[in-house]
Amino acid sequence: MGYRLEGPVLEGTRVRLEPLEQRHAPDLARAAEESRDSYGFTWVPRADEVADYITTQHGRVATGRLAPYAQISLATGRAVGATAFWEPRTLPDTDVLYAVEVGFSWLAASAQGTGINAESKLLLFRHAFEQWNVRRVDLKTDARNERSRAAIASVGARFEGVLRNWSRSWAPARTAPCGTRRSSRSPTTSGRR
Repeated sequence: MGYRLEGPVLEGTRVRLEPLEQRHAPDLARAAEESRDSYGFTWVPRADEVADYITTQHGRVATGRLAPYAQISLATGRAVGATAFWEPRTLPDTDVLYAVEVGFSWLAASAQGTGINAESKLLLFRHAFEQWNVRRVDLKTDARNERSRAAIASVGARFEGVLRNWSRSWAPARTAPCGTRRSSRSPTTSGRR
């Protein structure tokens, strides 16, 4: 059992979210090559990686656990970033969708601060709550990513805590700026039972 994510086109006043396709690759390659100074903790493909990035996302689509989007600026008509629904969670022993995560989000430097990110999130939230009737939408970011944490708070999300050793894709080698490993065990408690 499980819920298969499928994302329709969603449109606001600044952005249109279209299911991510290879036709978006040229615009996304241009977007990815803008200044990378503001990304910090966000992974963004390089221009020569965009086609493979889209292919990888389509592989995840095939599992039913990801619905990726290109973020299209309505002002320019060009793809300026990506975002996605992913990790659907259902009620036990049913196909009833209970929660979904919004993630895999990045924007060209020129699109940051334009309201596109906030509107994208609100479009995704509205669809999840009103069409899928979920009870919860999750957003996650690196605990040190103050810019993303502020953006998440600005769309009405509430900080619930720090997850440690949660990521299958990054754990266990993810490190803090000082080079220490992130772990749920602190040095003061690691020797205790």
